[in-house]
Amino acid sequence: MEWKLFAHLRDAAGGDSVSVDVDPDATVEEALAALVEAEPALRAELFEDGALADHIRLLVDGEDAFAAREGLETEVRADTELALFPPVSGG
Repeated sequence: MEWKLFAHLRDAAGGDSVSVDVDPDATVEEALAALVEAEPALRAELFEDGALADHIRLLVDGEDAFAAREGLETEVRADTELALFPPVSGG
């Protein structure tokens, strides 16, 4: 399974995507744990007080994991597209 990373998250991981191995019946939470295990530098960028930071947007197949899905409990498959976005500003 592949995570797509954007902005400074891409810089912290050293690339715009990270492949992780998870069980076939995994959840987003397990895939996120595998991502941080593969790229430990992301932990400080993604988590506050042990939880996913409020300002991080997590997409599952292009949909907000918390608004349109079941949050971290959303089930994923090998072909699920996962993406993380930090806050973006500009004009």
